[in-house]
Amino acid sequence: MTFAPQIKIPATYIRGGTSKGVFFKLTDLPEAAQQPGPVRDALLLRVIGSPDPYGKQTDGMGGATSSTSKTVILSKSEREGFDVDYLFGQVAIDKPFVDWSGNCGNLTAAVGAFAISNGLVDKDSIPQNGIVTVKIWQVNIGKAIIAKVPVTNGEVQETGDFELDGVTFPAAEVEIAFVDPADDDGAMFPTGNVVDDLHVPGVGTLRATMINAGIPTIFIDAESCGYSGTELQDAINSDEKALAMFETIRAHGAMKMGLIGHIDEAATRQHTPKVAFVSPPADYTASSGKHIAKQDIDLNVRALSMGKLHHAMMGTAAVSIATAACIPGTLVNEAAGGGERSQVVFGHPSGTLKVGAQAEYHHAQWQVKKVIMSRSARVLMEGWVRVPADVLTP
Repeated sequence: MTFAPQIKIPATYIRGGTSKGVFFKLTDLPEAAQQPGPVRDALLLRVIGSPDPYGKQTDGMGGATSSTSKTVILSKSEREGFDVDYLFGQVAIDKPFVDWSGNCGNLTAAVGAFAISNGLVDKDSIPQNGIVTVKIWQVNIGKAIIAKVPVTNGEVQETGDFELDGVTFPAAEVEIAFVDPADDDGAMFPTGNVVDDLHVPGVGTLRATMINAGIPTIFIDAESCGYSGTELQDAINSDEKALAMFETIRAHGAMKMGLIGHIDEAATRQHTPKVAFVSPPADYTASSGKHIAKQDIDLNVRALSMGKLHHAMMGTAAVSIATAACIPGTLVNEAAGGGERSQVVFGHPSGTLKVGAQAEYHHAQWQVKKVIMSRSARVLMEGWVRVPADVLTP
């Protein structure tokens, strides 16, 4: 019997924030995969090693977590005023599915560096030493992102002393600004309220803040679902009943937000919305063993991604957290002590994160102008990925 040979595709494996992903230039993909559709999805699934009934992604580049089952496709932007178009694909681990419904805020930190190193940013705008401002168009959500990338001797500076909880080693700091991150097609609060009563069959009626900024997110009080808000991954991810409960909350929240038309559609929209639970500041020990003191944070937040409690915090969810924290009356703002603020420091399973936001009340509704945070990024490996050639004929 004759089997298809392997083909190789230029690719770069990069850590961005607390995530890792496989990055491609659009023009390096096989021609059949340069357009959206089943061929592209099949290729990315095979690159990552999905679907894997064992849940390990052993035969691919994925790391068997939502943070490490990710792909990015970049191209020189055709949109005036932007350098690069950024398309993100969240690859399911155990299903043949790539979710294109949202952005990855963590991998955003690596987009500017990749664009500079791969000729997607005009050379005239790259100094020999200094900061390059990379203007990114996020294709999934149709939003602008500004990355400030350090450059030394004409090349991206990746090493440094910036420490990010959830990342083992220090690296160079990359400032990321999410410009006007709320949904253009609808209100920031899809229901028109900063807090709603969300009825969830089998769970009860929960107070919820449902917001669309950065990424659609459903916030609930930790106490209302039986938690303190200081939990680490094992406390949630080892409990199948807990995971099922949060997925049910997510599905019914998605319905209430108008993101899906039928409850069954939530299964095919795993990346969005996110569900998170919040609580007032409290002492806890992070997953690294680091002591987090309540006086050093404004609140605690725990968020789930792709059905599991995240080991740190998704970058896009951090945008939602900062935005909601700055708007009086939301559950996030209440957990942080209420009142007006322009930034928030929250605790997550790996430590803490500080995020700034500019929100204002205008024309009888809340608007967020910009959310800013610092992340880091580092190339882990570059060269080619190999996949069987028959993946291009799914």
